[in-house]
Amino acid sequence: MYNRVKVSPVRKLAMTAMLSAVATVLMFLSFPIPLMPSFIKLDFSELPALIASFALGPVSGITVCLIKNAINAFSSTTGLVGELSNFLLGVCFVLPAGMIYRFKNSRNGALAGSFVGAIAMAIVGTFTNYYIVYPVYTVFMPMEVILGMYQALNPNVETLWDALIWFNAPFTLFKGMCSVVITFLVYKHIAPLIKGTAR
Repeated sequence: MYNRVKVSPVRKLAMTAMLSAVATVLMFLSFPIPLMPSFIKLDFSELPALIASFALGPVSGITVCLIKNAINAFSSTTGLVGELSNFLLGVCFVLPAGMIYRFKNSRNGALAGSFVGAIAMAIVGTFTNYYIVYPVYTVFMPMEVILGMYQALNPNVETLWDALIWFNAPFTLFKGMCSVVITFLVYKHIAPLIKGTAR
């Protein structure tokens, strides 16, 4: 599963483009989940980026994050700030995962990299939401309404920091770990196709 294989530049470009297309579709297929405000939705668009980072290198993983958000920007409902945040969080996820895996080319290396990436994504997401995303959201929805949606789920939420720490950070970590679990289930089967070593 974790053998190093030299992938030709042409194949790397083609596979990165293919995984970007899959990520774009998955980003469109977002859906709300219970125990979160309705405007927060779950998608698995980081999954192809994580697979690309493992199979083709972290640059390919970052490229997948960039392309999926660039395409989704054409239908943005957040003034592009949602796409910017998604890109930054995607980079926080796939870059350490891919770098650690390259340094330690093993199952444990991939697992450690994935955990570090998921945790980094949750931490960075807390700050990008507070300083970038939610200030822009308040143009469309007053902060009182936003906090009210969190308070309907947990009356103890008093500030935006409360909401982000109790809801958004665990949600982002959960989202990352879902991609990790799925990647570990399918990677062994699809990596040879991506790298061109399938027989």
